[in-house]
Amino acid sequence: MLKLKLAIVLLLIVLVHKTNAQNANLLIGTYTQKGSKGIYLFQFDTATGKAIEISHTDSAKNPSFLTLSKDKKNVYAVNETAAGSVSVYALNNNELKLIQTKTSKGADPCYICLSPDQRNLFVANYTGGSITSYHRFADGGLSNPQQFVQHIGSSINKVRQEKAHVHGLFFSPDSKYLLTPDLGMDQVTIYPYQIKNGPPLDLLKNKNIATTPGAGPRHLVFSSNGKFIYLIEELTGSVSVYSFSKGMANFIQRIYIHPANSKEDHGSADIHLSPDGLFLYATNRGTENNIVKLPVFKNGKLDEKHIAYYPTQGNAPRNFTISPDGNWVLVANQNTDNIVVFKRNAINGDLIYTGNTIKVSMPVCLLFY
Repeated sequence: MLKLKLAIVLLLIVLVHKTNAQNANLLIGTYTQKGSKGIYLFQFDTATGKAIEISHTDSAKNPSFLTLSKDKKNVYAVNETAAGSVSVYALNNNELKLIQTKTSKGADPCYICLSPDQRNLFVANYTGGSITSYHRFADGGLSNPQQFVQHIGSSINKVRQEKAHVHGLFFSPDSKYLLTPDLGMDQVTIYPYQIKNGPPLDLLKNKNIATTPGAGPRHLVFSSNGKFIYLIEELTGSVSVYSFSKGMANFIQRIYIHPANSKEDHGSADIHLSPDGLFLYATNRGTENNIVKLPVFKNGKLDEKHIAYYPTQGNAPRNFTISPDGNWVLVANQNTDNIVVFKRNAINGDLIYTGNTIKVSMPVCLLFY
C-alpha cells in the first residue's frame, strides 16, 4: 500500500512538472487608440502553440514597449504619447497593478530597458530624440528622472531624419555599455555604463557608430559572446554587422533583407538571434510584411545566399519574439490586430505558420516571462 501511494505521488509530481514545462507566459504591449485595454497577459502552450488570455490592464495609455525585472515582480512600460511617461506595475499572480507613473521628459517614448544590475531604468524618447534614466529602488519603484541626454543631429532623409530620433536601448552582454540607435542621426552611440556613484551613463567617453546615410538604425542584437552586433536599418531595409570589443565597433558587412527588385518603403522593424545563435531573424513592414531568416557563419557574417522570407499573415509586423526553448516565433502585426504563431525548425531555422493567432488590438511588443 505504501509503495502504491509513493508511486501515485511521484506520478503527480511528474504530471505537474510536465504541465508547467509546457506553458510559458506572454506579455503584450499595445497602442490603445482602437480600443485595446493596454497590456495583456497570455498563457502560451509550448506543446501546441496556442494561447489563452489571463488578464489585462484597464487604463494604460499606449504602453507600446515593456521590460520586466529579473525577479519578475515588476513590469515597466512606456506610455507613447506626446507628453511621454513611464508606468511601473507590480506583477502578482499574473495580474498587473499600477503603482507609479513618471514623466519621460520627452515626446513619444518608444523603448525601455533595465540595466543588467537592475539598478537603473532607461527610456528612449523617439520624437524627443532623448534618453532618460531613473534609479530603481529595491521595492521596484523609480526615482524621478536622474539623467537626461539630448541627442542633436539629422541626416539626408528630410521627412524621417529631420532631427534626432532615439529608437532603442541595448546593453552589451558584459553589461559595460549601453548602445542607442538613433534613426534620425544615422548613428549608434555607445555609452559606458557606470555602476559607481554618479550619472549611470558616462557622456565623456562615449563612442559613435556612423551608419550609411539614410539607413535609419532602429534596433540591434548582440551575439551571445558579445563579439558581434547586428543592426537593423529601418529606412533602407538592411542589416549591418559589426565586430565589438571594449566599447569599439568595426564594420564587417551590410546586406539587404528584402528582394533585390523591391523599391517599396521597407519599414524594417525588429531583429533577434535564435537561442543557439545560428540564425538571425528580422521583420519588414511596408508592402512586404514578412519575417526574414539568415544563417549566421562562425565568423559573425550573415549567409545572404540562403535568405528566406515568410509572410507574417498580416500588416506591419512590428515586434517579434522567440520562445525561450527556441521552438516558436511569435510576430505582432500592428495594423491587422493579430499575433501569428510560427513553429521553428531548430535544425535549419525554417518557420512554419501554424494557423494559430492571438487577437489583440494593435500589438507592438511581445515579451515571454
